[in-house]
Amino acid sequence: MSWSLDQRRLYLCTPDRPDLETFVAACVAGGVDVVQLRDKALEARAVLDRASRLARRCAALGVPFVLNDRPDLALAAGADGVHVGQDDAPPELARRILGPGAIVGLSTHAPTELDAATAEPVDYLSAGPVSPTPTKPGRPGTGVGYVAEATRRSPVPVFVTGGVTPERVPELVAAGVRHFVVVRWLTEADDPAGAAQALRRTIDHEIARADG
Repeated sequence: MSWSLDQRRLYLCTPDRPDLETFVAACVAGGVDVVQLRDKALEARAVLDRASRLARRCAALGVPFVLNDRPDLALAAGADGVHVGQDDAPPELARRILGPGAIVGLSTHAPTELDAATAEPVDYLSAGPVSPTPTKPGRPGTGVGYVAEATRRSPVPVFVTGGVTPERVPELVAAGVRHFVVVRWLTEADDPAGAAQALRRTIDHEIARADG
């Protein structure tokens, strides 16, 4: 299946966890409309197992599933695509492995990376982290200025990362952001469905107000 990301607003990036499939289903019920599995600690066979199960679950839920880093395992698992970083397999290789209909995403953190990314065969970019985050230790925050620039200049949707919460959404929407990646707001929530719903409600409200 070929997915359009233009109107997809809330992108969950989650590590492995004991209740992975149930957790993802709860987040989707609350308004998540893209899912990525990102777990740097898992060995390849474990990644393939978790990714295969999530690919099936996300297909049943009607949302695209993306695997972090590994286009080869994304292909084997039946994922809808892959997300790569600046030090991972290049997007061109990911595209050759997964084919023209797959989703290929690329992380960017600075204007020079954005310049290079515009020539890559990608379906979306991520920009950030806006604020420093434990999920990317050692990486400084980009601030709102860079994500505003990325959103303005990119020919494909830009999903903003780093500390996305309902409180931060108005500022980001005012800067032009329309697509959001969330990690801890959901992975640390006692009620993932409720947390996703609250965040998605704020995103939709602020975008409607800004674009209306």
